[in-house]
Amino acid sequence: MNEDTATNAASVDETVPQNGAAQQLGGEGDLAAELTAARAKAEENYNKFLYAMADFENYKKRIERQLAEIALAGRRAVLVKMLPVLDNLERALAFEDSGGVRDGLQATLRQFEAALESEGVKAVSLKGKAFDPKLAEAIATHDAPAGTADDTVLEEARKTYTIGDEILRPGQVVVSKGHSA
Repeated sequence: MNEDTATNAASVDETVPQNGAAQQLGGEGDLAAELTAARAKAEENYNKFLYAMADFENYKKRIERQLAEIALAGRRAVLVKMLPVLDNLERALAFEDSGGVRDGLQATLRQFEAALESEGVKAVSLKGKAFDPKLAEAIATHDAPAGTADDTVLEEARKTYTIGDEILRPGQVVVSKGHSA
C-alpha cells in the first residue's frame, strides 16, 4: 500500500510545477486570449470607422447636390421673372418711333440678352420649324401659306428659353393648319 501511495505522490509531484509556474502558464493563456479579443475589438472598431467615413463622404456629396439644386432653383426663379421684361422690350422695338428711343431700347435689349446668356439662358427660335409641344404651346392656328406644311410655326408670340438642356419657359406660337380653299 505504501508503494501505491508513493507512486501517486510521485505522479502528483510531476503534474504540479514548482514555484507557481502553473499560475504563470494560466496567466499567459489569459493574456493571449485578452490580446486576441482586443485585436478583434480593434478591427471591429476600425471597420466601423471606415463605414462611418464612407457614410460621411456620401452625406457630403448628397448635400453638395442638394445645394446645387437649390441654387439652380433660385436662379430659375429670378430668370423667369426677367423674361417678361425682355418680352416687353422686344414688343417696344416692334413699333416705329423716335430713333433715339429705339436705339436705347435696342441697347437695353442686347444688355438683357447678354446677361441671360451669361447665366446659360438661350432663346430658341421656332419660327418656320415643326411645332413641338415640348418647346411651346400653340395659342392660335392659321391657314398654312402655300408651300408650308401643317403644324409649322408661323409666328412666335413669346419666345422659348432654355437653361442648359431644360426648358426655362415654353414659348407661345401660332401654328399652321390646313390650306384655305
